[in-house]
Amino acid sequence: MKKVSVSFFNSTNIEDDLINLCSTDTDYIHVDVGDGKFIERKFNPIKELSSLNGALTKRLDVHFMVEDPTDYIKSYSELNCEYITFHCEIKKDILSLLELIKKYGIKCGLSISPDTDLSFLEPYLDDIDMVLVMSVVPGKGGQSFIYSSVDRVKELKKMIGDRNIVISIDGGINADTSKLVDTDIVVSGSFVLNSDDLDNSINVLR
Repeated sequence: MKKVSVSFFNSTNIEDDLINLCSTDTDYIHVDVGDGKFIERKFNPIKELSSLNGALTKRLDVHFMVEDPTDYIKSYSELNCEYITFHCEIKKDILSLLELIKKYGIKCGLSISPDTDLSFLEPYLDDIDMVLVMSVVPGKGGQSFIYSSVDRVKELKKMIGDRNIVISIDGGINADTSKLVDTDIVVSGSFVLNSDDLDNSINVLR
């Protein structure tokens, strides 16, 4: 059974949505962070998360869509993070950043955009706990699922082999597309938050 991580990237009331998600059956809360450079949108909900930190009972699954994750890693290390991922496409020392995440006792991962060859991940497969496959172009919520992502997940599983790496997928995930992908985690935002029954929508994704 898949685990579910719910994104609030398109939330119009972040604090209320975070509190509501903590009373659901979701496995994780997915935290998107954008710097306005790697993606056009600037979005950093650290204040809302910090103010609710004691009340957030769900572990966080953090996704940095930023050019330089260094300072973000330090800030988010103080929260209840299970995973922190950043993009393999950035022009920084990726291994050093992975080690920085591990130093804080947090599982580390790499995110990969739809148009990036999976071979970009190969040098790091022995150093990561998660791969986050983007099934939409990073940075905008509510996009349609890119169906070639199904084969990308299959190819990625072969690359990973017997390594203990979790595969997550993010973008256009709903009741139909979740069934198509053989991943450990599915990330969904609009499908869950816009529904009348959060728990039902979460469980449908499993």
